[in-house]
Amino acid sequence: QVQLVESGGGLVQPGGSLRLSCAASGSIVSFNVMGWYRQSLGKERELVASITSPGLANYADSVKGRFTIIKDNEKNMVSLQMDSLQPEDTAVYYCNYRPLIARDGGAWGQGTQVTVSS
Repeated sequence: QVQLVESGGGLVQPGGSLRLSCAASGSIVSFNVMGWYRQSLGKERELVASITSPGLANYADSVKGRFTIIKDNEKNMVSLQMDSLQPEDTAVYYCNYRPLIARDGGAWGQGTQVTVSS
């Protein structure tokens, strides 16, 4: 099984920056996609950004130009650099892992709180 551990959440002022990190361990396959999702109070969990092992990234329209996802394949770590944060970005951010081919075998992190407020 795969275990994910997130870190880096916290409180930041509007316009500020945070960097989230996620470390994966366990039965990790080489061809995989890792990413960040977020869930605000009363809303569905949504994809923020994802990146495949070859390095192909995908971003939600709401964060394009502000967030950058970075993956270290050797260490099985993925980070999310969040700049120009706004109150609308406030949510619990979850790291996600899944194999590219298999239907099952994915994993979720416990989540880390990001709060953007003055």
